[in-house]
Amino acid sequence: MDYKEMLKQRITTDLIVPEKDGEEVVVAGYLTTIRNKGKKLKFLVLSDRAGDVQLVFKQNIAGEEMLDRINSMSMHSFVTVLGVIKKSDMTVRGVEIMGKEIVEMTSPPKDTQFPVEVTDKSSSGLDTRLDNRFLDLRRRPNLVIFQMLSDFANFSREHFIKKGFMEIFSPKFVASATEDGSEVFEVKYFNKKAYLAQSPQFYKQMAICSGFEKVFEIGPVFRSNPSQTSRHDTEFTSLDIEMAYISSVEDVMKFEEEWFNAVFKKMKKKWNKITKELFDREIVVPKLPFPRISMPEAVRIVKERGVELDDELDLGSAGEKEIGKYIMEKYKHQFLFLTEFTQEIRPFYHMRPDDKNDKSTLSFDLLFNGIEITTGAQREHRIDILRQQIIDKGQDPKDFEYYLDFFKYGAPPHGGFGLSPTRVIMLLLGLGNVREATFLPRDMFRLTP
Repeated sequence: MDYKEMLKQRITTDLIVPEKDGEEVVVAGYLTTIRNKGKKLKFLVLSDRAGDVQLVFKQNIAGEEMLDRINSMSMHSFVTVLGVIKKSDMTVRGVEIMGKEIVEMTSPPKDTQFPVEVTDKSSSGLDTRLDNRFLDLRRRPNLVIFQMLSDFANFSREHFIKKGFMEIFSPKFVASATEDGSEVFEVKYFNKKAYLAQSPQFYKQMAICSGFEKVFEIGPVFRSNPSQTSRHDTEFTSLDIEMAYISSVEDVMKFEEEWFNAVFKKMKKKWNKITKELFDREIVVPKLPFPRISMPEAVRIVKERGVELDDELDLGSAGEKEIGKYIMEKYKHQFLFLTEFTQEIRPFYHMRPDDKNDKSTLSFDLLFNGIEITTGAQREHRIDILRQQIIDKGQDPKDFEYYLDFFKYGAPPHGGFGLSPTRVIMLLLGLGNVREATFLPRDMFRLTP
C-alpha cells in the first residue's frame, strides 16, 4: 500500500489501547528500536508525538519480503505501519501491534553515526545536544518539556481570559530602551537607529492608559546580557500582565498567586505521572496565600544563616537559594514573595510609599524553589511624580517623553508583573539550565541552528 493512502487512516500511538484488541490500524512515526530475533521475527518501537508502541513483525503474517525490507531500515527511519492491535502482558502498556505492512518514507543511510545520543538518558553534553537540536528534540523528555511549556502558556491564557484580560501584541522594534538604556540590542532601522524591545512594559501601561483595564502578552523579548548563566538567555519568551484599578500592590501579588495555584492544578492533573517517571519530580500545587517577607527581613535571615552578601540591596543567587531553603523549612512552600525593594535598585516607574522617609518601593519579586521568576510592582500613574522619579534616577525626562505622553490625560492606578515561562518549567522539572527548556536558545555565542 502507498504510504500516502495509509496516512489517511493514521491514528496516534496514545489511541493504541488494549480495549481495541483485534482492530486494524495505521500508525506513523520514527523507529527508535529495531531488534532482530532471527529471520522470522522482528521487534520495533515506533515513536510519535503521543508516545511509542511496540511493533511485532512475524514472517507468517507479514511475509518474507516485508521482513527483508525491515533489515534495510535504519534507526530513526520515518515509516507508516499497517497492523492489528493485540493485548500483551509482555509490554509496559499492555498492548502492541502485529505488523502486516511497513512503508519507509525517509531514512538516514544504513549504519549512520548520530552526532548526538538520542535516548531518554542521553549522555551527550548540553552544547553537543544544542548543536544538534533537531535530533536532541526527538528524545521523549524533551518532547514532554515543550508539551508542558505549551500547556503552561495555554492554561495561563485560559485563566487570564476567564478573569477578563485581553491579549495584546506590542512592537519589538522600539525607538528607545525600555528603562535605562543598558542591555539593549541596537539595530539599523531604515535610515535611523532602533532597538529590540527588552520588555513590553511601557506598551502594556499604554494599554491601561487607553482604557483596556486588564491586558497580558506572551511574546519574545531581548536582553544584551553578556553573562553566561544557567538561567539567562539573550532572547526569551516573556509573559506579562498589567491590571488597572488596583488598591495596592497586594492586589497584583494576590492575582499572581491565584493564577499559579490554578495553572499548577491543571499541570499536575495532566503531567504529574509523566514528570515522576521521566524527571523524578512531583508537581506540587502551591498553597494560598504564598509566604511574604520584606527584603530587609530576608537579608537579616540569610546573613544569620551564614550567607555573605555582595550587596545587601539584593540577595543575589546565593541569598535567594538560602531564603528558598528557609521558606521550605518553615512553611513547606516552594514560593515566596520578596517585598519592599529599595528605590535604588528599582526602575523609576515603580510606585514609592507616601512617606518620604521610606526609601522602599511598592514592588516585589516572586521566588520559586529559591530562584527569582517574577518582578512586579504597583506603577506610578501620576505624571508629575513620574517625571520627578526619572530625574531622581539621574535621567532626563525628555528621553521618555513618548512614555510620559501616555499619562498626560490621566491614568488609573495599576500594576503588573513579568516572568519567563521557560524558567518556570526549568524549576518545575529540576532542569540544570534554562536552555533545556528553550526550543532554540540564544546566548552570547549561539545563533544557530
